[in-house]
Amino acid sequence: MSMKKNRWFLRLLVLLALSGALNVTITAAAEAGSADDPLVTLSYLNETFMDTIMDRVDEKIAQRDGQTGGAAASSFSVVTLTSGQTLVGDIGCEVMLRVGSAVCVAPSSPGLIDETTAGTLNNGGALVQNHLYMMTIEGRGVQATAATTKLLVRGSYTVA
Repeated sequence: MSMKKNRWFLRLLVLLALSGALNVTITAAAEAGSADDPLVTLSYLNETFMDTIMDRVDEKIAQRDGQTGGAAASSFSVVTLTSGQTLVGDIGCEVMLRVGSAVCVAPSSPGLIDETTAGTLNNGGALVQNHLYMMTIEGRGVQATAATTKLLVRGSYTVA
């Protein structure tokens, strides 16, 4: 009887050892968070996954900022000029006359591109209120002819 009892005990011990080894092999083969191992620990999320996500977000932000040239180029600012002051814009600068009056200042034609009508405005031509104008060549600008002239401006410029 003791011999039979030892065989069962030996068989049970070998069976437990084999199932333990099989369990370790299956666990090692499964990647955390995959379909084979859907259970993810909080430490994995905090230490590995969040760092990966934050790196991707930083890359996307850097790509977006590099493509658009920054927030300043995408928003308008209000610029107030007094009579005789001139705003000279860099290439791509846009202006819209809101209050007062102003004329185009340009050493040659075309002076400004009227984006509203798809026309041009040459040196000395009066800006029309609420029309959007663009400087497409260096040295183009707008000179105030009223005591107070307000412009919406998008892009880089200087006032003299």
